[in-house]
Amino acid sequence: METITLPDHVFLTAQGEINLTQLDTDWLVLYFYPKDSTPGCTTQAVGFSCLIDQFNDRQTRVIGISRDSVKTHQNFIAKQALTIDLISDKDETLCKHFDVIKEKNMYGKQVMGIERSTFIFHQGQLVQSYRKVKAAGHAEQVLADLTTLQAQ
Repeated sequence: METITLPDHVFLTAQGEINLTQLDTDWLVLYFYPKDSTPGCTTQAVGFSCLIDQFNDRQTRVIGISRDSVKTHQNFIAKQALTIDLISDKDETLCKHFDVIKEKNMYGKQVMGIERSTFIFHQGQLVQSYRKVKAAGHAEQVLADLTTLQAQ
């Protein structure tokens, strides 16, 4: 298992400021995605939003993270009727902390971008990580794994 801690830092979201170490929840799902309003990222965000009641029933907060601006996040949330919060990581503080910036091949060019990744924390400790995630069906997999983790 990877050893990653939650940074004690204030980040901007579409709804305001947030500090990941001061959330009123025992369980936290952080998922990193490349860009708002792109097909895969929309699939993933809508997937988590559709299951938000089930995550809430498990006392679990779900937060998406990308390098998009707060304004872009607000538009994405409004357009897709998302029910999750999104952190703007324009300076890549969280992306670097979680080591999700990777070299990717886009249209034949090598670029540095966010590798779709998800992390489940329990009481501030990383208990599950997913790298190189496929967007379709991922929210369902995270919910199933979370249910198993909480039963242990």
